[in-house]
Amino acid sequence: MSELQNSTLDESEVLELCVLRDLLHERALKQGNQVFAVFENGETWTFKQTLHEVQRTAAGLASQGVRQGDAVMLWLEHGPIALRTWFAVNYLGAIAVPINLAYKGKLLERVIENSQAKLMVLQATLLERLDAVDLSSLECLVTVGQTSALAPDALRMIDETQLGLYGTLTPDLEKSIKACDVQIILYTSGTTGPSKGVLCSYQHLWTSGHNVYFLSAKDRYMVNLPLAHVSGVLPCMLMLSLGGSIAIVERFQTNRFWDQINDSQTTFVILLGAMAKFLLSQPVSEAERHNTLDLILLLPYDMDIQPMRERWGVDIYTSFNMTEVCCPIMSAPNPPALSSCGQLRPGIEARIVDQDDMEVSDGSTGELILRTDKPWSFSHGYHRDPEATARAWQNGWFHSGDAFRRDIEGNYYFVDRMKDTIRRRGENISSFEVEAEILSHPAIQEAAVVAVPSELGENDVLAVVKLKQHQRLSPNDLLEYLVPRLPYFMVPRFVRFMDELPKTPTLKIEKHVLRQQGIKGKEVWDRESAGIKIGRNT
Repeated sequence: MSELQNSTLDESEVLELCVLRDLLHERALKQGNQVFAVFENGETWTFKQTLHEVQRTAAGLASQGVRQGDAVMLWLEHGPIALRTWFAVNYLGAIAVPINLAYKGKLLERVIENSQAKLMVLQATLLERLDAVDLSSLECLVTVGQTSALAPDALRMIDETQLGLYGTLTPDLEKSIKACDVQIILYTSGTTGPSKGVLCSYQHLWTSGHNVYFLSAKDRYMVNLPLAHVSGVLPCMLMLSLGGSIAIVERFQTNRFWDQINDSQTTFVILLGAMAKFLLSQPVSEAERHNTLDLILLLPYDMDIQPMRERWGVDIYTSFNMTEVCCPIMSAPNPPALSSCGQLRPGIEARIVDQDDMEVSDGSTGELILRTDKPWSFSHGYHRDPEATARAWQNGWFHSGDAFRRDIEGNYYFVDRMKDTIRRRGENISSFEVEAEILSHPAIQEAAVVAVPSELGENDVLAVVKLKQHQRLSPNDLLEYLVPRLPYFMVPRFVRFMDELPKTPTLKIEKHVLRQQGIKGKEVWDRESAGIKIGRNT
């Protein structure tokens, strides 16, 4: 049992605690009967129940050999079992390694090998995917749900329900869990290459969460992204430390969104721009008219927020974050600078630099690099990948890989991923900006813009497009739509229509695949081959 169970820490001292085990004991002691988590299946946990569930699961994991410092893989559906298993791993001082449900094949094999985990807790329905991969150091599988599949040779397999047979007494820790210890490893989506395991200390996740500065203990934060994603992890840690609560739902659904909000009494949610547009396109319902929301974090901040404010009665914020950092850029409520990510928060230094790490002037585009004044509040590297760690931390600054610009008021604007910036005939082109215009066409569902080599040197622009169901559009039609909306040098030369765009398990478009495919194949349309020239006076 933690010595904090009988402590007399005041609330300000509790808020400085960042180790999950200690926070669980503090909240169970001081707010035991208050609700911490509500789930879509109707289940509700108080802080005291949460601690009980976690201790019960931790005792079961310890019975299977999990010890302090071990990595434990979690391949689980979003919900109560995923939450208590993650917390139980950390309660033992072990490292949680949640992975995306979509992983398979070589990607799955790579993260298993990279993690060096000996035990995996997984949905039984995923068991068959392990047959085709090298299981590296895995020794034991704990399955959730029914399955007819057998464990791969040489692996033990038990049912998750058996973890509850060992009471709530857990082994004593070999040493105190420190703020700088690794709490979780989160694998990045790998849009520009192989996924990397981001090392997240307790201090890192705590700091990241607490920079969502406008939330308090009265708020309920909807978690609609999985625990394999930083936006699924941060809410849980933040609201545990604040003494607030979370609502865990499987995923965002336009037609169920307001029922999910009201049924769970949610006050805060993150909305991606597409989500907000989907919701605004729906007629006003009774559930929307009487919703419980107070606050929204909108990403990206690229649309008029007044319709949302009027329809939903909310304040809107925006930010910039990555798994590796800790919400370094945040906005004030309802910021007037459209398309900005906000301004630097206290304790963060930032520069926008050229390829030699030399700072560029305000208004110019370069790579955003960052550092912080608080030890361990950024990731301290990539798991078992010292080369990638060294590249990211060149010259003592974390290199985001994102192209930004800053205005004279100190607002930061995301321009593009550095590898997605296209250089065409002396002009720098933001694929993000070209995609935004393509996506504004009512017939288009998804789009990605990438550079392809030009016979004249540098690059030309390829647009890869997926149409909405039952919609038709020709390359000529798309061109006529874009010419009035884009500078001449940004209008794509090549257009490819696809039924599905290649995606990572976190549903980000794999631009490196599209770049590799290039302009091969008859399905790629070339406007210059079609005799269409676009210049300054077009």
